[in-house]
Amino acid sequence: MKYGIVFPGGPARAAAEFAAEAEAAGWDGFFVSEPVWGIDAWVTLAAVAMRTERIRLGTMLSPLSRMRPWKLAGETVALDHLSNGRLILSVGLGATGTGFGAFGEAVDRKTRAELLDEGLDILTGLWRGQPFRYDGKHYHVRETAFFPPPPPVQQPRIPIWVAAGWPRAKSVRRALRYDGLLPIVIEEGGQWRTSTPADITAMKTFVEANRADAAPFDIVIEGTTPGEHPQRAGAAARTWADAGATWWIESMWSALDHPDGLRSVLQRIRQGPPRFE
Repeated sequence: MKYGIVFPGGPARAAAEFAAEAEAAGWDGFFVSEPVWGIDAWVTLAAVAMRTERIRLGTMLSPLSRMRPWKLAGETVALDHLSNGRLILSVGLGATGTGFGAFGEAVDRKTRAELLDEGLDILTGLWRGQPFRYDGKHYHVRETAFFPPPPPVQQPRIPIWVAAGWPRAKSVRRALRYDGLLPIVIEEGGQWRTSTPADITAMKTFVEANRADAAPFDIVIEGTTPGEHPQRAGAAARTWADAGATWWIESMWSALDHPDGLRSVLQRIRQGPPRFE
C-alpha cells in the first residue's frame, strides 16, 4: 500500500510548501485538483516538483474531455522531466457541476466519454514520438514532425489512472488499458455510492481476469482517516489493502468549506500516512 494526500485548493506556493511537508512526513504522493477555472494545476505541480525530490505528484483528476490533449501531452512531458519521473496522471469524465456548462464545455456523458477515449489515444501517441497523426470522430491531427519534445522519463509511459464506474464493464475496461483504476461505484438506478472493501475485492478479481498486460496495476481508494489516532488510521488502511487496493489517497475535499481548512490539511499531512505493520 502506498499513501497519497490531496491538496484541495489554494495558492501554488502553499501547495509547494505542503508537498515538502508531506515528503518529510513520509507520504508517497501529493495530488492537486484541476478546476475548470481556478489555480492552474500544472503551474502548481511545477512548484511542487521544485520543492520535493521523492514524492510522486499528479492531478486528482484531469477531465480530459474539456482539455486539448496535445497541450496536456506537452504539460505532462515537461512535468515528468522536471520531477525526474515522478508524475502520475489521473483522468476521467469530470464533474459537470464544477463549471462545465458555464464555460461551454461538453456535458453529455456519451460525448465526454468519446472525447476521453480519443484524448487518451492522442496523448499516449504523442508521448511515443513523431511523426504522429490521428483521425477520430472529434479530433483530427495531421501528421506532426516538428520540434518534438523528448519522450517522458517514465517508460513505457507516464502512469495513467482512469476513473471508472463499477461494475460497468465498458468503463472499467477503459481503465484496464492503462495503469490504474479510480473506482466510482454505480448502483442499478444510476446513483453512485461510496466503495466498500467488498467492491474493491470484486474489482481486483475482474482486473486479474480481464487484463492481459502483466505490468503492475493500481486500484486507488480515497477517503479520510483519523490522523490523531494512528492505530485506528492504520487499521482502516489495512482493511483496504487486504481487499486489494494499492493506493490510499487521503482526501479532505471539504476542508476549504471552513476558514481554517488549509491549516487542518497541513495538520493531517504532518501526522503522516495511515501505515500499518
